[in-house]
Amino acid sequence: MIFIFLALVVIIWGIQRYRVKARRNLLLQQPLSSEHIKILENNVPLYTRLPNELRETLQGCINHFLDEKVFVGCDGVEITDEIRLVIAANACMLLVNREMKRFPGFETILVYPDTYVARQVSYDGLVEVHEHSARAGESWHRGPIVLSLTDVVQGSSNEHDGHNVVLHEFAHKLDEENGVMDGLPVLRESAHYKEWAEVLTREYDEFLKRVKRGKNKVIDEYGAVSAPEFFAVATESFFEKSKQMKKRLPELYQQLQIFYGLDPAEW
Repeated sequence: MIFIFLALVVIIWGIQRYRVKARRNLLLQQPLSSEHIKILENNVPLYTRLPNELRETLQGCINHFLDEKVFVGCDGVEITDEIRLVIAANACMLLVNREMKRFPGFETILVYPDTYVARQVSYDGLVEVHEHSARAGESWHRGPIVLSLTDVVQGSSNEHDGHNVVLHEFAHKLDEENGVMDGLPVLRESAHYKEWAEVLTREYDEFLKRVKRGKNKVIDEYGAVSAPEFFAVATESFFEKSKQMKKRLPELYQQLQIFYGLDPAEW
């Protein structure tokens, strides 16, 4: 009897997995409604820059994203279709030309009306230090994404300033796919890791020197906090200051171009 039970469990699991995969494929192939496309055209300039074939792929990614993720409004925020679409469109920019068209490992996105205050715990030897810091967003390891709606709107509407909190926080989610957030995401091929490590290490060191000299231009100085933050802010600039990055930091641009499978400087 136990073997029959186990066989039924395996069969049921297989059927459920097939249904999930079939639904995912269906959503990835479905276009958005004209009403939803209009929202993207009005609020996500990066969408209007995309080549037509990538727009179709992005629409499918957005469909699946909205089906999979749960949006929670905090401190009075009412989640609307516009909020969901703007966040989804910016997040899915990171997936549009990657094999995996989803962000696994979490499902909740918390949206605050504005910059919010988070408690931060640090340690100085045996002393536990509690501090409060204002944040536009954060990505909890294996947990939810937290976003400030004001910063989402500002970051999405200006596609040239290098500041986009959605791109930033969802880049962290790609970074943690290998189980640790260290600035080294899962690359397309094993052969890419050596060059990625060499280039990113060198570029990070040079970036820290530029920040110290006050000569930094392309990448937000917040990247000096750590290697994971450098990857996240470099991602913001890759999409929003692509021409400047390609000209001033060509090796870094090339690594991100290979990783994302995109060349936004040419859009």
